[in-house]
Amino acid sequence: MSDRMTAIADAAVHVVATRGMRGLTHRAVDAEAGLPQGSTSAYFRTRKALVEGVVARLAEQDEAEAADADRPGPVDADAFARSIGHLLDHWMTTGRERVLARYACLLEATRHPELRGILAHGDRVRAGARELLERAGVPDADRRGRDLVAFLDGLLFDRLVGAGAAHAPAPGTPESRAELVDAVRIALRAVLGK
Repeated sequence: MSDRMTAIADAAVHVVATRGMRGLTHRAVDAEAGLPQGSTSAYFRTRKALVEGVVARLAEQDEAEAADADRPGPVDADAFARSIGHLLDHWMTTGRERVLARYACLLEATRHPELRGILAHGDRVRAGARELLERAGVPDADRRGRDLVAFLDGLLFDRLVGAGAAHAPAPGTPESRAELVDAVRIALRAVLGK
């Protein structure tokens, strides 16, 4: 993405996170980005293109952060759990808007089949989980990797906007990170069979 497209996509992410999908309009993004009216539509001609731009930007940012959590070599379950637990906590604090926008886009795709392509952005994360489990010698690494990602996604959802938010420690605290690391460790041990 060009710098201008990135700035527009970032503004659109903020709009979706704070106003929901109904609030996502070219005019709202122009205002959020501080651009002249019509600027967003010059880069993203249709609403569908704008939603796809939001999703592409979210995937780009999430994958850059998640890349640090997956290191080649032997699988160290404790180091992996710490890395992912801290990443989840980061996504509940600094990355909160991005996560809320991602959930809004996923829900939008359930009502608009033409947007189902946004689900493909999760393929890279699932492939990374599969590769991690293959390195650990886990049988059926593909299915178990998908299950691990689903668990982590559910954990994030529960802590950010679900019932777990009412009972979990406040995001960004050492207690929150410790609980998340423990949950990831338990899930990873389950798929590793340890």
